[in-house]
Amino acid sequence: MARRSQEVAAIVDVLIPSPLRSYTGGAREVRVALPVLAPESPPTLSGVLAALDGSYHGIRFRIVDEQGRLRPHIRIYIGDRDARDLRTPVPQGVTVMIVAALSGG
Repeated sequence: MARRSQEVAAIVDVLIPSPLRSYTGGAREVRVALPVLAPESPPTLSGVLAALDGSYHGIRFRIVDEQGRLRPHIRIYIGDRDARDLRTPVPQGVTVMIVAALSGG
């Protein structure tokens, strides 16, 4: 008898900066669900951005460059910690905040 796998999802709230809200229909905060492959391993920032792009196509490319690195003008905070590595774990219940730097003179 085959066992049914129980699908579990981590829910992550993501705060979206003004320049990227055209992707989210103007929403300042969105919620994404990520599959939890191993309960002892929280999802990563990369997984959060992939789930975000799955719901809001094209937004990830504005955050991550072609080499898979965060763009220089983007900062991401997981809770109150600055995250520059896409492998950074995102614990359950923590808000991810994307910040887009403004430039000009």
